[in-house]
Amino acid sequence: MQGLHLTADLTHCQCENTWLTDAARLLDRCAQEVVQAGLQPVNQLAHSFPATAQGPGGVTATVLLAESHLCVHTWPEQKGVTVDVYVCNFGADHSAKAQQLMDALVALFAPQQALRQALQRGVQAPV
Repeated sequence: MQGLHLTADLTHCQCENTWLTDAARLLDRCAQEVVQAGLQPVNQLAHSFPATAQGPGGVTATVLLAESHLCVHTWPEQKGVTVDVYVCNFGADHSAKAQQLMDALVALFAPQQALRQALQRGVQAPV
């Protein structure tokens, strides 16, 4: 159960607005980036939220991984995004792959500000 959990809170994103509002397009890109990072997708799901008086609705895109998960939430009316990447390191260390995936998604959204955090989860088994 030992693994790396990465989060990013992205603000003032300068990307094309469709990355914040088009669930199918975002999910497809997430799945591509997962494979590019060398991780194994096992399922995926996206959801679009309705527009509000503040602007277009955001989206949630999730890719379930053999190693754990990727989840992206967007707030187009605020030009904000949160990204969550968690990889279990059972059998192999997937930390570099998780970092590569996170780096690719942060670059996609082109935020003016990014608060990135990393948490080591679980306990390393004794050797």
